[in-house]
Amino acid sequence: MESVHYSLQDKVATIRLDDGKRNALSPDLLGQIYQALDRAQSDGATVIITGRESVFSAGFDLKVMKRGGPNALKMLRAGYALTARVLTYPHPVIAACNGHVMAMGVFLMLSADYVIGSRGDFKISANEVALGLTMPRVAAAVLQHRLNPAACQRAVTLSEFFEPESALAAGFFDELVDEDQLQARAEELASDFRDLNARAHKDSKRRIRRRVTRKIRYSIPLDLLDAILLGLRGAKPG
Repeated sequence: MESVHYSLQDKVATIRLDDGKRNALSPDLLGQIYQALDRAQSDGATVIITGRESVFSAGFDLKVMKRGGPNALKMLRAGYALTARVLTYPHPVIAACNGHVMAMGVFLMLSADYVIGSRGDFKISANEVALGLTMPRVAAAVLQHRLNPAACQRAVTLSEFFEPESALAAGFFDELVDEDQLQARAEELASDFRDLNARAHKDSKRRIRRRVTRKIRYSIPLDLLDAILLGLRGAKPG
């Protein structure tokens, strides 16, 4: 079954992640996200990326991670590279966070141009250290790109769990809305962003993000090597 649903209206593409569970970023789901982004770019669309009931994404599929091997490396490569893909997408990208978001889900969310969070009993965390993992270089680059310095230190080194209000103060979100207003607010912003000059938007975002996207692309093979060495030592991520 398709876990990524694509809809287009008035040059606004909504990419909805819904695997019926926690939106774990498996190789298949990541492939579907890439296909949806390619389709949105072909449509010249502003993008809204959102999740399902009370969850944006729990991060990488830990079942795939624990099995290791080529499929796990394929998943890691696709996930890490997705951050650069979203950061350099030529039209505005809005992340509408339905609720819980963890690890790689956080890094995908923070790659958007504008992030809306929803109020509720939700947790936001880049929890790699809590899982016994050194924070990947790609992930650290994305967190440093978005979070305020003190919150970034706590997020990375202490695996702090943020609630929506503290996540807003930390820089995970640009604004918070009630859960039932999330999609409407995202669509309102997408409509406003359509009035931007497309060339100026694309060139400006790529200019100010050149350093972080270069760092991400340089870091991907190093992070994959770390994952290989971790597997050789018999560690079980997560």
